[in-house]
Amino acid sequence: QVQLVETGGGLMQAGGSLTLSCAASGRTFGYFAMGWFRQAPEMEREFVAAISRSGDNTYYADSVKGRFTISRDNAGNTLYLQMNSLKPEDTGVYYCTSTPRALSTEVRSRSAYIYWGQGTQVTVSS
Repeated sequence: QVQLVETGGGLMQAGGSLTLSCAASGRTFGYFAMGWFRQAPEMEREFVAAISRSGDNTYYADSVKGRFTISRDNAGNTLYLQMNSLKPEDTGVYYCTSTPRALSTEVRSRSAYIYWGQGTQVTVSS
């Protein structure tokens, strides 16, 4: 089993920055590809970003490309999401997720991932 715990959410004004962290435990962190999804009220959970096991490859939703950066510290068992130039539409619960499979063309699909955290709320005011 893998346990994922997100931290770092909060209330920010538009244009601000925030960094989310996801602490992983239970199995060797470097064996897992990781991702971030988010869910706004009454909306489907959507892909935000993903990163390969080594960190060499990253993937982003078009809506966050150029503003968000996903990274990982395999020695520290932690995943990060640096969010800059925040917009009100970035509001939602952000979930950390992982999979032991190599990322593929389905990297943006929820079904590609197995383990999920409980989420952390991000609210961006205009």
